[in-house]
Amino acid sequence: MDAAEVNAPGASQDTKLEHRESFAPNNSQTASDYIDSQLRLEADAREALPYQFDSCTQPLGALRQSLFSCLTCNPPPSDPKEPYKAAGICYSCSISCHGEHTLVELFNKRDFVCDCGTTRLPSTSPCTLRNEPKSGTQGVYSETPAPDNKYNHNFQNIFCSCGDTYDPIEEKGTMFQCLGLGNVETGGCGEDWYHPECLLGLPRNWAESKKESRAEDKPEEQKQDQAETTNEAGEVEESAEEPPLPPGFPAEDDFETFICYKCLDSNPWLKQYAGTPGFLPPVYKERVTEPQSADDKPVEAPTETEATDQSSTTPKKRKADEDTVGEPEAKRTKDEEEAPTEAKRSEQPKHKHDSLPANGPTSGTFSLFLKEDFRDHICHCATCFPNLAPHAQLREEEETYEPPLSEDGDDAAAATNGSQHTSSLLNRGEAALSNVDRVRAIEGVMVYNHLRDKVKEFLKPFAENGQTVGAEDIKAYFEKLRGDHQGIHEAGSGASRRDDDGENGENGGGGGDNRREQSGEFSVLPPL
Repeated sequence: MDAAEVNAPGASQDTKLEHRESFAPNNSQTASDYIDSQLRLEADAREALPYQFDSCTQPLGALRQSLFSCLTCNPPPSDPKEPYKAAGICYSCSISCHGEHTLVELFNKRDFVCDCGTTRLPSTSPCTLRNEPKSGTQGVYSETPAPDNKYNHNFQNIFCSCGDTYDPIEEKGTMFQCLGLGNVETGGCGEDWYHPECLLGLPRNWAESKKESRAEDKPEEQKQDQAETTNEAGEVEESAEEPPLPPGFPAEDDFETFICYKCLDSNPWLKQYAGTPGFLPPVYKERVTEPQSADDKPVEAPTETEATDQSSTTPKKRKADEDTVGEPEAKRTKDEEEAPTEAKRSEQPKHKHDSLPANGPTSGTFSLFLKEDFRDHICHCATCFPNLAPHAQLREEEETYEPPLSEDGDDAAAATNGSQHTSSLLNRGEAALSNVDRVRAIEGVMVYNHLRDKVKEFLKPFAENGQTVGAEDIKAYFEKLRGDHQGIHEAGSGASRRDDDGENGENGGGGGDNRREQSGEFSVLPPL
């Protein structure tokens, strides 16, 4: 039914009531509900963006910090092998300067200076958080970027050695970030993120292939039951399942971080730590054969099944030496058991690297997974320290820069000193009121109380009769308060057509304007 039929002379009363009910306050809300919804939205926003974003990190110099790449300002080429001018921007600039752009979250990168406002980004996207040094005007562009910033393919939204584009909506499973012992120029990965299956040399769809093969091995009856279950549950539930970790990949609780095979090949001195305290056994990407010595047999990297068994077993306890087998226990004196001889003392290693196994894995393509205390087991002697010196992350745990937290929204005093971008409107209003002269503030409160009483008096009849307050009613009332009698008359002529029973609505002329204003109806507020 169109608008002309609703307001046509002779239209039935049921028709007009149906039209009025279509604008009834089904989706209206009280002032209290509105404020609560706004506070909930602010709380959700703080959870997603918990930090203030009013200061660029560029003046702070090189930091380990959370970075983003803007694909709007620097769109990647169609061919990943083509030249690409990458740029990384800090958390604050990603919101304040590039909030409406397409961003890629890179997470933490070390020793990086924000590129926002430099020649690595177009001049049409200046850094609005910094002022031009010479003129002092807001907005900086075309500055010289930091020469020591390092980039990898993550800045093009490409992750892992497989070179897949990352889609946070479609991506399933967990990716792991390498500790990073070098950049692309030195043979490292630049703190790249990896799929577990890619670290093991498996195809990306290995889990789906295995699932299909298991389904083919099932009897026909089980296949039908599985199909029925899938149909009843829906495809969404099935697609939401996280794929399992591939066989041979350590459990997530067993390691703190890892070093990928690229960084390990560029720092081969670390391979001897595989399988020692603080380090898990090697996780091979390819099957290799490594002869240990002339007397030893070649050792092969484990297959998928072997790797699963290997990761779940622990070395067995050594048996007694041959010279003690069969010797009566009584012959072993207490002194022999407790007091070490001078020879034994001299055999104790002087440095940690002396305790490393001589036949440990030193070749092959594998990644190294590190436990939480791995730094305590790395040798710092004069021989080993030159290898360790370039990588501070191996010597001590790194600190990652985090901007100041946003104000919690309940402290008006804190809002006056907080970020203008992050404090709520309620906080800003309270902060402004706190800075007003005391006499003017009291006068303002008195005027507010007077207006509140008048509005309550106006709304009371509507509340008692269960009537909806229309936009024309509000307009007429405030015109009356201003003393505009002509406005009161014009607004009242529209309001007179809106009785409770709708009897006067049949002859209403100018219904078009009236219908547009009815869209602004709202329910009567509770007593203030």
